[in-house]
Amino acid sequence: MAGCAAFLALALAAIAPVASAAEATKVSADAANSTPAAGGADDTFADVRRVIEGYKLGPDDHVKVVVFGEDTLTGDFAVGGTGKISMPLIGDLQAAGLTVQELTAEIGKALSDGYLKDPKVSVEIIVYRPFFILGEVNKPGTYPYTNALTIQNAVATAGGYTYRANTHKVFIKHEGDKNEREIPLSGTVPVAPGDTIRVGERLF
Repeated sequence: MAGCAAFLALALAAIAPVASAAEATKVSADAANSTPAAGGADDTFADVRRVIEGYKLGPDDHVKVVVFGEDTLTGDFAVGGTGKISMPLIGDLQAAGLTVQELTAEIGKALSDGYLKDPKVSVEIIVYRPFFILGEVNKPGTYPYTNALTIQNAVATAGGYTYRANTHKVFIKHEGDKNEREIPLSGTVPVAPGDTIRVGERLF
């Protein structure tokens, strides 16, 4: 019996390093193949702030253009499907892809080209382009964007969650981004203009 016990002890000692090495290899492989952690609400706030601060105009945005001292040139203009606004005197002007500051400069430049001397122009966004909400909500679709919009507001606008909805996380894709991000609903989650929100189905 003593001989058997000694043999067993030696066998276990020989196997242990192999098992440890295999386990270490598996852990490394698991780490390499793991999915990146989902973004949090704080990250989403930062993303939305970045989108708003560097906001690029696009179709369905509406801007108010004021040309000081020129009432006939002042008005509200929609960015059309071609990405342009149509103004008196200067006609169609590219707006999509420009910030408000860039569009202001372009309008001023166009008006200076044979129309007005040293025009004073201001531009502000009065209507942002809509957001989209898909998946497990009762009324998926396109809805007008409102200032300080949150996921909770967006879901309510779309008729609330379906009974199948996963109410613990959503997926958000900012306009211009290639991929959506998984966001836990652990607090107030903001939405940017043009965002696509997808509410997934929960696992039963």
